[in-house]
Amino acid sequence: MTTHDPILLNKGVRAARRNKISKLLRSIFGVERLRDGQQQVIDSVLDGRDTLAIMPTGSGKSLCYQIPARMLAGTTIVVSPLISLMKDQLEKLEDMGIRAAQVNSSLNKEEEDAAIEGIRNTTHEIVFCTPERLTSPAFLAVLREIQIALVVIDEAHCISQWGHDFRPAYLEMAAAIDALGKPPVLALTATATDDVVADIGRQLGRRGMHVVNTGIYRPNLHYSVVQVTNNDERYARARELVQQHEGTGIVYAATVKAAEEMLEVLEGAGECVTIYHGKLAASERKTNQDLFMSGERRVMVATNAFGMGIDKPDTRFVIHLQLPANLEAYYQESGRAGRDGENADCTLLYFQDDKRVQQFFLVKHYPTGNDLKMLYDRVCALAEENKLTTDDIDEALGEELPTAKLKVCLKLLKDGKLLRQNRKLEFIVTAKAPTAAIFEELAAIYAQKQERDREALEQMVSYAVSGFCRWKVLLDYFDDEVDGFEKCCRCDNCLNPPVVADIAIRDDEFEVSTEPDDAGPQFKEGDKVRVPKYDEGTVLGVAGDQVTISFPDQSERTFLIDFVSPA
Repeated sequence: MTTHDPILLNKGVRAARRNKISKLLRSIFGVERLRDGQQQVIDSVLDGRDTLAIMPTGSGKSLCYQIPARMLAGTTIVVSPLISLMKDQLEKLEDMGIRAAQVNSSLNKEEEDAAIEGIRNTTHEIVFCTPERLTSPAFLAVLREIQIALVVIDEAHCISQWGHDFRPAYLEMAAAIDALGKPPVLALTATATDDVVADIGRQLGRRGMHVVNTGIYRPNLHYSVVQVTNNDERYARARELVQQHEGTGIVYAATVKAAEEMLEVLEGAGECVTIYHGKLAASERKTNQDLFMSGERRVMVATNAFGMGIDKPDTRFVIHLQLPANLEAYYQESGRAGRDGENADCTLLYFQDDKRVQQFFLVKHYPTGNDLKMLYDRVCALAEENKLTTDDIDEALGEELPTAKLKVCLKLLKDGKLLRQNRKLEFIVTAKAPTAAIFEELAAIYAQKQERDREALEQMVSYAVSGFCRWKVLLDYFDDEVDGFEKCCRCDNCLNPPVVADIAIRDDEFEVSTEPDDAGPQFKEGDKVRVPKYDEGTVLGVAGDQVTISFPDQSERTFLIDFVSPA
């Protein structure tokens, strides 16, 4: 039996293994006991099973690979999209006496040579690398010289085309892992819908992954939405919220312009604040992040570039200045508050024009059938020159296809069985003269993604205008069930619920009133109505206690009749 086969353990063996885990927890990690879900994930990994762990931010996902790394024979490879996160993890492991290394673009030649030599000599128990480095043929050749115990994919939602933070660099990882002899995989993420769960397994070629989902509910996070009517009101309310809160916090903006304007407002109010976005120089981003993480700055104003891997447990508030693209992103970003388990506030400032900003971001240039045919023809020509690595193809295409789109196109051609990759990650043509219809069919996959992105934005807007418990909306979206949960009793809608109207049925019509037997408004198609904290609109239809309304921005939303009044 190889180390990659699932192991059937009797109770005695499992008990002995758990005793060893308990000793490691106390002696190495300074932890008394594992949290909910951690034991299940670690057991699954140690049993040799491909595992997908869905655990909320701050739930200790790192221990789920650090413990197995100490117990399994061979080296554990951890793939992470963020170099800053690798550095942070590396320092923590070294402090605990765990042998670890990182291989990424932040190293100079001398440092990288030393890291590679350490890998060859099996000096390191854990090796961190980026997706780009894992898929480098030269690095893969080094890894093939040693025994790989486990491949960990952090932020695994990035590999899914339905994930909120999809990154093309992840698309070649499945071929790279296969080239290593198909070692067991542990994929980690804080959020994943059913579609994303299925797609992670499909993209990795591991459809039978054991899924451990501990749920998203974190009762210490108190959610609220503040409706604003213009930018001046937005910035004023954000400033007030920052001033009202104690402790450190993050203010997220959807655009660099909004982040910079918010920075000016807070600086003008005398706040101790810094900023982080993708247009800053790398050195300035690092400096500003260090100032916030060390507590020298109380508030960080940032775009979503300040994201994955940010671990400041005492963050007491997260404010979203503008609407995020979807609920997955909102949950991930707001979830950076309260990682120490103490109470924290998560506030979204909602202005109806924000939807247009996100709609602009959604207009992406997805691959077309013509893109795929052009690339396939070019690969066929390069095959005759034996130049078929991704870098060869990228160089040959010049600026015809951006690198990110190239990776997507190559993955689509592989999924369509038109290409495959060997152990050196070279592409091999496997189909001759495919029809134009095949290319169009493959391109249609990303047309579906664009439609899903639009639907996800609509669901984000629905959250912003909902009168229901905020946690209930989130739990329903992620299809998560919490035993006995009806409402959180701590969000804005729970603390300040709307007056519930009495509904009486007379002559098959619904009459709504705030007092029994008092006549109230009845709505019909075409009526002009108003929704508190939202806008004036036109009734499209009434079904029971729900009214569907069309708004000036062409959106359609459904509200409980309690929230609707005549315009």
